[in-house]
Amino acid sequence: MKLAIHNIKGKETTKKVDLSKDVFGVEPNDHAIYLDVKQYLAAQRSGTHKTKGRSEVKGSRRKLRKQKGSGAARVGDIKNPLFRGGGRVFGPEPRNYAFKVNKKVKRIARKSALTHKAKTKNIIVLEDFNFKQVSTSQYVDFLSNFDLLDNKTVLVLAESNKNIFLSSRNLKRARVVLASELNTYDVMNANKLMLMESSINEIVKNF
Repeated sequence: MKLAIHNIKGKETTKKVDLSKDVFGVEPNDHAIYLDVKQYLAAQRSGTHKTKGRSEVKGSRRKLRKQKGSGAARVGDIKNPLFRGGGRVFGPEPRNYAFKVNKKVKRIARKSALTHKAKTKNIIVLEDFNFKQVSTSQYVDFLSNFDLLDNKTVLVLAESNKNIFLSSRNLKRARVVLASELNTYDVMNANKLMLMESSINEIVKNF
């Protein structure tokens, strides 16, 4: 698949780039994408939820009334889960939600996600550029040139660029990642995937 390369002003140049069929033209596996995204979101959960059971709630262990002879149901202490202020039965405990997904499945998921983006024409290839200084307004102008200010975008860099990264950090819908760190969730969550020309070789190499 051949795509035109755009400059920072949003205009097509005469150059074109050929996207590898081994990465951007595979048979998509939606279940692999589902598993990889599910794992990513599960790993984001802190899992610090906790409630107190009857052994942890503050209160006396005294038996409220004698076992027999009152005519009412038998009861133990005030921390009984049936009483107001009692312990919680089978409440949540701190846990780790992370689970394992095989490397090969994750690789298929990333390729499938990129293929979906390529098929729906949601990939933009850019000439390599840099900002002389950190400037959020400059990054806003860059997105505005492509009419993407209100869309979720992911800009993929071949190598770390502090000025571009810091310029985008204050924008809610903009994300900048390295080609080596690009994951399935970032690709699927973005409305437009913006690839630096130099990052394409890195993506092919890592994927």
